[in-house]
Amino acid sequence: MPMHRLTAITLGVPDVVATAAYYTDFGLTPLPGFGVDTQRFSTVDGREQLTLKYAPRRQLLDLGIGVDDPDDLDRVADSLQKLGVVVERSTASVDSSDPGTGVRVHVEIAPRIASEPSPAPAYNRPGEVTRPGRRADAVLRDGPVRPRKLGHVVLGSTDQESSQRFFTEGIGLKISDTVPGVAAFLRCSTDHHNVLVQSAPVAFLHHTSWQVDDVDEVGRGATAMLEADPERHVWGLGRHAIGSNFFWYLKDPAGNFSEYYSDIDCIVDDALWTPGAWEGIRSLYQWGPPPPPSFLNPDDLAALMTGAHSS
Repeated sequence: MPMHRLTAITLGVPDVVATAAYYTDFGLTPLPGFGVDTQRFSTVDGREQLTLKYAPRRQLLDLGIGVDDPDDLDRVADSLQKLGVVVERSTASVDSSDPGTGVRVHVEIAPRIASEPSPAPAYNRPGEVTRPGRRADAVLRDGPVRPRKLGHVVLGSTDQESSQRFFTEGIGLKISDTVPGVAAFLRCSTDHHNVLVQSAPVAFLHHTSWQVDDVDEVGRGATAMLEADPERHVWGLGRHAIGSNFFWYLKDPAGNFSEYYSDIDCIVDDALWTPGAWEGIRSLYQWGPPPPPSFLNPDDLAALMTGAHSS
């Protein structure tokens, strides 16, 4: 797949300093040299992947997608032009905006992520004892949780069908699964999804999702975040059916949800994957506590609609 990952995102937030403190606690590494209106962060494997900039309301400003070479950029530029959207082309990138989500997409030549695999946990199972006479490794972990990479973003679109065409026919993402009439799970890598576009009354960022090593890191990360501030909790621990990943969602000071995840489905051969159409509660999760109403309809949705209408 010539496209191979999300490179980076830029979040617009009203309070950069408070939001930066949150993502530092979340486990991202602050990068030096920026002021109160701009902060940048890196992940372990993806390097610089998050920029915070001042904006009067929370929003995803930019979304980066990595490709291998200039031929990939030519294809993206041609496809977008066929959709009738404005395209900006340079030697190393293609830029265009999706009106439905309000997001500027920056397709760029970028190196692929080379992740060193973490040690596989040793689990004792019925009929198989893999760690006789010793405690589970996860019980002995005491360092901070550090996300390995940015995995996906979930975007609300005022025109879901148009946004889906923008990302698939224009940018070139592939459909992994759908919730008919509601959402599409799209990938630009071998991960099950990197962009989810869902119908919404206003364009907004629902959540960003950050990969950690395993389910224990999901739990350890969320536990540390909630020990610092219990009001950060949104939903978890649980496991999705679509994508199969473990999850725990928290909320940053701007109102964006951020997710720790692990064990997501990977599609290494398109011919071996058949997209499914999901309905009902299993489109949300396989097990875990029921999602709170604020996850489905964020508390600030009305304010975002008012702000978008005013602007």
